[in-house]
Amino acid sequence: MRPNGNEEQPAQLAIRCLDTRVTYTVRSHGQLLREILRGQKPQVTTIEAVKGVTFDVMVGESVGIIGPNGSGKTSLLQAITGLLPTSGGKVLVRSNPTLLGIQAVLNQKLTGWQNIHVGLLAKGLSQEEATNLAGTVGDFSDLDEFLDMRMEIYTSGMRARLTFSIATAVTPEILLIDEALAVGDKKFREKSARKLDQHLANAGTVILVSHSLDEVSRCCSRVLWMADGQIVADGPADEILSAYRNS
Repeated sequence: MRPNGNEEQPAQLAIRCLDTRVTYTVRSHGQLLREILRGQKPQVTTIEAVKGVTFDVMVGESVGIIGPNGSGKTSLLQAITGLLPTSGGKVLVRSNPTLLGIQAVLNQKLTGWQNIHVGLLAKGLSQEEATNLAGTVGDFSDLDEFLDMRMEIYTSGMRARLTFSIATAVTPEILLIDEALAVGDKKFREKSARKLDQHLANAGTVILVSHSLDEVSRCCSRVLWMADGQIVADGPADEILSAYRNS
């Protein structure tokens, strides 16, 4: 169940997860024809990626999520956005979140400019609004002449620049970031951090998943520590980060 802001909830609540669970069912391999003819069923493995997490995020909060690979961080973000179905519990959101990740889908066959225009239209802007805003987005990306080229020739850092620039062109009420600030040069990371500061100053809500503890420390006032699909600690950023570094 994933209601939006129409459901009755506290006035300043941005996100609420109640015993939220995410489960994957994975087949060991594709079936061979002889196995199908023999009536053999493929081996199925159930993976509990998120195991009943509960927490609230208030409007204007900046929350970091840390933990080792495979701890359920990305699965939790995707459940909050609705990209992954939950297998139990609830996710309540004040408005539709925007997920910004290094794997964000842009069209590799289109140029940077074309992706900017399509991305702005997907955010609900009119043709005229998208055209007027495209130049600002292009300037922020610092991609210059590469905007005239197809994305298929872009490096991962260039794709990250373009993705971030489009995602933050119109400030979302809830912004979820999955490692997207870790890619790119120092200058662009600093520019992205200032953009997030502006977002938070306007009472925006941010959840940041990152392996960079310095990045989390700079951007977040609160941290959730996840391990094995569960939240093992939740508190002020300096306290949780210190405990995590010493673990």
